[in-house]
Amino acid sequence: MKALFSKDDIPSDWRELLGDYFESADWQSLEKNLQAVLDIDPSTVRPEPQHFFKALKLTPVSSVKVVILGQDPYHSPGLAQGLAFSIPREIAVNSRAFPSSLRNISKALALEGFGSLPNGDLHHWAEQGVLLLNTALSVQLGEASSHTNLGWKGLIDHLIGALSKSKSHLVWMLWGGHAQSKLPLIENGKDPLVLQSSHPSGLGVYKTDRPFLEPGGKGSCNHFTKTNQWLVDHNESPIQWVESIHTDLFS
Repeated sequence: MKALFSKDDIPSDWRELLGDYFESADWQSLEKNLQAVLDIDPSTVRPEPQHFFKALKLTPVSSVKVVILGQDPYHSPGLAQGLAFSIPREIAVNSRAFPSSLRNISKALALEGFGSLPNGDLHHWAEQGVLLLNTALSVQLGEASSHTNLGWKGLIDHLIGALSKSKSHLVWMLWGGHAQSKLPLIENGKDPLVLQSSHPSGLGVYKTDRPFLEPGGKGSCNHFTKTNQWLVDHNESPIQWVESIHTDLFS
């Protein structure tokens, strides 16, 4: 019978990028700790175990152009998909379940001329080369950051460092202090574009000297515009950030 958690769940191209990491004590600790949690009751873990590595499955190493770092999956029922910031499309944008971070991402996109998100499902970003990577890939239902200490940090740090060294001209969107703590793993990569701002959730969106949104809705950090211009400048196709809007701004 297949174990609930195994390195075989990680796509082969990402396993190859991670190299000998799987022989490390870090990996063995994560494997042991997470399996122990799943052995108790996998139904209380989000996302479901088969979706832990969805971001890696939807965005192969060869297609990565942009990396957006989240923290850990949504811990409320019915939200976590295995993609940072993304939620199921059937959750209405005006419902209380719709996360503030996604509301503010949608506001930023509208301010930058791309239009608002029609829903919170970001699969179409992942399929265009936007790696939506949380820095912990599981959480206990109802308990934010509850799996942070299981050992995910070693895996994700190794992955970020290996990716930054292997691919040129990547865009890294680092929103908030947690994502920005990964900067030392990124800044010595191959000509990266690093975009930093406050986190898009709640009132924190306006904080710091690099706000994600300007107070009063006057403007955004312009990360989505800057990303597309960078991609075009490096002979890559820009990201269609909003499914229902077709723009030729960068064509």
